[in-house]
Amino acid sequence: MRLLITGACGFVGSSLALYLQTHLSDIEITGLDNFSRPGSEMNRTRLRAAGVRVVHGDVRCESDLHGIPPTDWVIDAAANASVLAGVDGETSPRQLFEQNLLGTINTLEYCRRHGAGLILLSSSRVYSLTALRRVPLVACPDGFRLADGAAERGLTWAGISESYPVGAPATLYGTSKFASEQLALEYSGTYGFPVWVNRCGVMSGAGQFGQPAQGIFAWWIHRWIQRKPLKYIGFGGRGLQVRDCLHPVDLAGLIAMQLGDSGAADATRVFNVSGGTPNACSLAQLSTWCESHLGPHTVTADAADRVNDVPWLVLDSQEVSHRWGWKVSYSLERIFSELASHAQEHPEWLTLSEG
Repeated sequence: MRLLITGACGFVGSSLALYLQTHLSDIEITGLDNFSRPGSEMNRTRLRAAGVRVVHGDVRCESDLHGIPPTDWVIDAAANASVLAGVDGETSPRQLFEQNLLGTINTLEYCRRHGAGLILLSSSRVYSLTALRRVPLVACPDGFRLADGAAERGLTWAGISESYPVGAPATLYGTSKFASEQLALEYSGTYGFPVWVNRCGVMSGAGQFGQPAQGIFAWWIHRWIQRKPLKYIGFGGRGLQVRDCLHPVDLAGLIAMQLGDSGAADATRVFNVSGGTPNACSLAQLSTWCESHLGPHTVTADAADRVNDVPWLVLDSQEVSHRWGWKVSYSLERIFSELASHAQEHPEWLTLSEG
């Protein structure tokens, strides 16, 4: 099998490439990356040592994809993954949509030319920001939880399912990912190549260059170990906001199954993929874990809510489990312990993350 991974030298892309190179036989992987992110050069060295061909290129430039030989599948892991993109003053809305939407169009054109299947990595943030902020919650001392009777269309105690409302307003980032999903499904129906869309929760694991807007768990643990300032922002300044966590190895295991399954023409194509309620955690709970395992540290508070933040977002991944028998193997404890070990062994990582 010939495989192209875009964004191959990022945290998720490199993790997928290394896993698939190791676990699948008769596979030939080409990785495409523009090396704009911290650590991408280090990941290129790791990938080449593992036998992955790495090519310098940018999905925003269609001619860069013309130089890639035909492949059987493409994993699209190239994106601006910050939920604050377009509003943080660092990236303009145009830059965001060029990265996330134009890049998808060029990747789909590559798939159309070569009849390659596509696995699109999307995001839990495609779900409606308005709906997410209206979820009935109870503020407990260590985090928000669903209120009794909170269940509605697409929302149960297992989390938010694929039938939950999507669409604007969902942040500029979320809209860019949802538009990419719709284009991928349209291309698949029109040109007949298979597409799987994986809406992922918060990705986390050793080697991630974490930031508050992407990779919050890694960033928090790195800063805790180095006793750098930390702050609870919004929702009363108590760290009650909750997200669920997914290790890239668990995502890679699913993708290995998807690569062997083109699916029927009428097959469901969009799936939530995340840790769900067992891997859900508030910042307050993360701080409790850090204090227990890493020693005391002071966290300050800013009660003012921040644009694009939501109080509670946990994905229900039952559909993907039913389809492929997929389940999470990395618990929160395992992920946090891995992050802490890596942070202690690599004190320079935080400086690289924060530029």
